[in-house]
Amino acid sequence: MSGSQKLFRWAVAAAAFLLAGGPAFAEKRVALVLGNSAYQNVAPLANPVNDSGRIAATLKDAGFDVVDSRRDLAAAETRRALRDFADRARDADIAVVYYAGHGIEVDGANYLIPVDARLERDTDIYDEGLSLDRILIAIEPARKLRLVILDACRDNPFARTMKRTIASRAIGQGLAKVEPTSPNVLIAYSAKAGSTAADGDDGKNSPFTTALSHHLTKPGLDVRRAFGFVRDEVLKTTGNRQEPFVYGSLGGEDVPLVPAPRPAPAAAATPAPSAQAEARRDYELALQIGNRSALNAFLGQYPDGFYASLAKLQLDKIAAEEARVAATEKARLAEQERARLAAEGARKSQQAKAEAEARAAEQARLAAEKAKQVAQEQAAAAEQKRVAAESAAADKASTPAPAAADNAVNVAALAAGPPQADVTKSVQAELRRVGCLTGNADGNWNNASQRSLTLFNRHAGTRLDTKVASVDALDTIKLKSSRVCPLVCEHGFKAEGERCTRITCAAGTFLNDDNECEKRRANKPVASRDRPQARQVPEARQAIVRRYQTPSRAGLSSTGRPLTGHERQWGCYSAEAIVSGKCPD
Repeated sequence: MSGSQKLFRWAVAAAAFLLAGGPAFAEKRVALVLGNSAYQNVAPLANPVNDSGRIAATLKDAGFDVVDSRRDLAAAETRRALRDFADRARDADIAVVYYAGHGIEVDGANYLIPVDARLERDTDIYDEGLSLDRILIAIEPARKLRLVILDACRDNPFARTMKRTIASRAIGQGLAKVEPTSPNVLIAYSAKAGSTAADGDDGKNSPFTTALSHHLTKPGLDVRRAFGFVRDEVLKTTGNRQEPFVYGSLGGEDVPLVPAPRPAPAAAATPAPSAQAEARRDYELALQIGNRSALNAFLGQYPDGFYASLAKLQLDKIAAEEARVAATEKARLAEQERARLAAEGARKSQQAKAEAEARAAEQARLAAEKAKQVAQEQAAAAEQKRVAAESAAADKASTPAPAAADNAVNVAALAAGPPQADVTKSVQAELRRVGCLTGNADGNWNNASQRSLTLFNRHAGTRLDTKVASVDALDTIKLKSSRVCPLVCEHGFKAEGERCTRITCAAGTFLNDDNECEKRRANKPVASRDRPQARQVPEARQAIVRRYQTPSRAGLSSTGRPLTGHERQWGCYSAEAIVSGKCPD
């Protein structure tokens, strides 16, 4: 190995040590494991403590930095444990909360039940239970993955005994379906929403926990595929009676709980590699570290060539991501400033300036998002070509057959629907919040939803694609803290603040088609078009009619002169013709 190559490897190692706290080198993983068996006011459960112990041991064996395992906690102790765990998750990349015990759904919200809960009435759950939202808040600081696993879909005795304070309050079986609104959040149930799960044999583990211990921490296995294997095993174990479900969505990159092991080093007897092989090895080392310092060190050693071009694309991707993060933060601050000035009633010039700055910041954020996507696609395409070229040059296939079979596993059954449905519902919910959608958030991106996003673009000054509900659209709408689309009321109502009030017209007025009160006009005589025999005839003309109706005067006008051809055509010898005014008097 040359001195320059040694220098490069030393520089890469130094960069790795200096940035060891960053997510690109060593991810920090923390977990909170809770198991409640010894319930004080209902029959105890046999296995949650056993389940939590097995999961805690599995995570510790997987090398998690922190695994806080608690058993049979009361409500106050559970809240204290969540508060302490939130502090540990502040600088973590992956945060996991596992809970085994009783859970309950009240009015569509999910709650975990501590061991000291009584739940004599349905409203007691708000004081004695722990909401699922409280769990999500505890793991919110984690940067890469926030995972909640609930083995809490058991048949719940509290639901059968608690009194209903309101007959319409719904208390469901199992847990209710959830729709995480934050990115990089997964919530796993031991059974799908609205159904119950098996507790397992006494002294052992539930089928769900057993499957988790087999698949969740496999090195290099994406967490979504891991839950797919868990689902398959539980269905097989329970005879298709219990089907685990996962809610939420992640990005396109694999997110394993345990990193894949590094490849074994080459044997000492291997012949000295060529310059191209050295460049490849050093590039892969820099790519594995994945930060700017390592890639710059590689370019300092290999300024030209194929791998230098790949390293530059990776640097472009890092720069694009940094620009996107900065632009997103700037857009958020600009929108907050605009909303603050509007709420405080600042001068119109200040509000207009803040509005323009917020619009410009939003446009910059969208541009940065697109630039990041382009950079990622270019880097990914270059890596695919590199791997394909190196595989074609290799004497033997590097991927064994079992791995190929694993890649064929269907992951579509991880959740109740495809991840896009959750994104669509979240976008619809945000459009309702800002006043651009009046329909329900049903996950169906129909014409009404597309029109609502078009209205948002028009009033917010954005150019979001209305054909599909995207994560970009969701992030953009979330930046708006107040109503964007004006309030539109039905005919007969007018907008007053955030409500539609009925229009009441004063006496003598009516509501016209323009939704305005209009004064009624006085009735004017309207000329009638009655038949000739019904028209009023002056007295003198009546006398003429009576005089010239006799057959002896037929063919003469009302003055006794002979009728012309035209007058005969109109029948001017008859009373009807005389009255019609078509004949001379």
